[in-house]
Amino acid sequence: MERQITAKLLDWKSSATRKPLIVRGARQVGKSYSITEFGNKYFEGAIHVINFEKRIDWHSIFNLNLDVTRIVNELEINLGKRIVAGKDLLFFDEIQECPNAIASLRYFYEQMPGLHVIAAGSLLEFALGNIPFPVGRVQLMNMYPMNFSEFLLASGNEPAAQLIQEAPEILSENIHNMLIGELKKYFFVGGMPECVKTYTETQSMNDVFEIQADLLATFRQDFMKYTPRMDSGCLNSVLASIPQKIGQQIKYSNLAEGYSNPTIKKAFDLLETARLFRKVSTASPSGLPLGASASDKKFKAVMLDVGLLGCLMGSSRSIEYQKSNLLSIFQGSMAEQFVGQEILAATGNDLFYWSREAKSSNAETDYLIEKQDQVIPIEVKSGKGGSLKSLHLLLETYPNVNEAYVFSDSSFGQISAQKISFIPIYYAASAAIS
Repeated sequence: MERQITAKLLDWKSSATRKPLIVRGARQVGKSYSITEFGNKYFEGAIHVINFEKRIDWHSIFNLNLDVTRIVNELEINLGKRIVAGKDLLFFDEIQECPNAIASLRYFYEQMPGLHVIAAGSLLEFALGNIPFPVGRVQLMNMYPMNFSEFLLASGNEPAAQLIQEAPEILSENIHNMLIGELKKYFFVGGMPECVKTYTETQSMNDVFEIQADLLATFRQDFMKYTPRMDSGCLNSVLASIPQKIGQQIKYSNLAEGYSNPTIKKAFDLLETARLFRKVSTASPSGLPLGASASDKKFKAVMLDVGLLGCLMGSSRSIEYQKSNLLSIFQGSMAEQFVGQEILAATGNDLFYWSREAKSSNAETDYLIEKQDQVIPIEVKSGKGGSLKSLHLLLETYPNVNEAYVFSDSSFGQISAQKISFIPIYYAASAAIS
């Protein structure tokens, strides 16, 4: 399956200032597959894959010292073939299992700059411990689950995949309805590559649901790696609770019973570090950067994947799938999750939202983003007739905000006098960057 990260990898490959690359992401988002395909397709020589999870016996190569000449010589002997700079790709997979290999990347940059080196892993921050991260000596690239465009491409509809990557515009009713129908499928399949592959091959949602359950079981097994740093029971409780809070301000005390707030916060932070969800903090629309006004006290969350969100919602998923209105599924939480997930993957930037600070006020917008040196508030609403009181209040309060987006299941439209663009929800990624 084609992934958009390939274009970024090609830019890295040809860059005159290239450094060893670390591709980060949650488990099972397709890091190993995409990098291996990239190596096989775009390198004149060979791709040499060292999987540190499978080859524990090779850890000793890096534990002796970080002399990369010796390391490469020993790797060549174990692989039985030469590693040629400028022609080959050296790929360290599951690098979190060998922290010294992470540290060695600095010396690959300094002593063998001509060799293309990519490392991939999950839970990297947990693996480092006392190993210094090679800041300034490596490049970082984040990888996410497959977005809606990649889902359409995997489904065999390349024209539709290309269409939603372009600037939002009015489409025919037929095309609009087709995209809404495909998006409903994506809501429940999600973007985890194994789920997408299974659905395109079998068209069975039940098969997909089984895989999602297996993936979540794998994530829970990973919790054992956090102990004794964290209580696995608390981690499980927090993971189960977050989906119920999508679109809502989160209070630690509501995420797990029987644990103190500091313990719950630690579990929340660990799960965010493992990239199972992202914190979305409040910020002021008064100016940029949004992060300068972000608050650690008021925040929401966006899950790793909309399909896994549905799985964690429980048995009512089958009932929700029967609904024809996308924005009513799980009371709108899937739509808000989808928009956040698409924007995160498209921009690579943090997400924020606005919540009025006045006492007894519940005015807030779903998201705030930075785009072309402008603050853009975002609402996710059903159709064009929903209440937009909070959005209008924001626009009145902050005259520096010149445009706002409302994502819905309706067609494209604009109200210039009110500075609002109504954008079909399937354009979420495109609208954030185009």
